[in-house]
Amino acid sequence: MRTVEQIIDEIIRREGGFVDHPNDRGGPTKYGITEAVARLHGWRGDMRDLPEDLARRIYLDQYYRRPGFDRIHAISPAVALELTDTGVNMGPEVAVKFLQRALNALNQQERLFADLKADGFLGNKTLAALRAFLSHRGPEGEAVLLKALNCLQGARYIELAEARPQNESFVYGWLRERVAL
Repeated sequence: MRTVEQIIDEIIRREGGFVDHPNDRGGPTKYGITEAVARLHGWRGDMRDLPEDLARRIYLDQYYRRPGFDRIHAISPAVALELTDTGVNMGPEVAVKFLQRALNALNQQERLFADLKADGFLGNKTLAALRAFLSHRGPEGEAVLLKALNCLQGARYIELAEARPQNESFVYGWLRERVAL
């Protein structure tokens, strides 16, 4: 099983170095970190010079610990790492909503837990629902949940491209690099 450090390595490899694509609303990025996010974490220099160790700290703080994916890691490392990767590209709240929606859909009319409010907040109810689902379904259930998360992610990428034609510049790469079944 991959560690959070390994998933951050993969994210940095996929994102690459400095990029300033004209169709990217996020503006200049380095290692996938937008200028706005870098500034929130104290970076004042040119984005071309953003140190990799700062990008790693940002990923660990903003996209793993702050949304609570470290708490999920204690239950299911695979789900935590999937949510971290999705959160990097779509925002952690979107990743949590995907988890909540998938758990609700796999809940068999509230047989395992009371359906969750898909609010993007990772609280005790969501953690308990994940535990209940995985306890009931085991490793196969974890694999199905990961597929559901990737399906939601892929559908969201298509929706983004449909809503904003400039996103067609990125959708092929998003689907190739971010959605794994």
